[in-house]
Amino acid sequence: NELGLPRTLFQIGADTEYAVVEMGMNHAGEIDRLTRCARPDVGIITCIGTSHIGNLGSQENICKAKLEICAGLPEVAPLVLIRPLSGSAALAVGTELMQRYGVDSLIGRTAAVMLGSSETTFYTISVYFGAAGVRGTRYAVPAALIADLTGFCMAALSVRLFFRGCLCTFPDFSAIIVKLMT
Repeated sequence: NELGLPRTLFQIGADTEYAVVEMGMNHAGEIDRLTRCARPDVGIITCIGTSHIGNLGSQENICKAKLEICAGLPEVAPLVLIRPLSGSAALAVGTELMQRYGVDSLIGRTAAVMLGSSETTFYTISVYFGAAGVRGTRYAVPAALIADLTGFCMAALSVRLFFRGCLCTFPDFSAIIVKLMT
């Protein structure tokens, strides 16, 4: 935990653009410390079981300790959490991010691509499955949420690749628009 992650981070070369690292925990506060070290763009909590119950006392405390990763996630994390539940709330979060950081900022572009590459999952499943009379949705919700997660991750990666100059360079469109309007 506290040795493996720093060791991994120190072994990353200057030419490395992306890294996938694991953050384990045994006690409350460990994920918070590791998150401040790694500064992740995406975080996945894989298991809230009972393996650390001796150190943390309950599954609720294990959940709280693992959710410490949320404090270190980027500004688009609320969009990832709200998008599957509410389209209008996701648009409000996206709009607020674009107003705060600008539409041509990395955060603004990431929010826009995330909004375009995901769906209001629970609404879509309830409306379309209800209209078609589908009753067995056992695997549909997990599959749709995995598809949303894939869309979010690929949106973040795509924006970084296309707008950070790795694949191509785009002009600052907002500056061009402002010049055309004046």
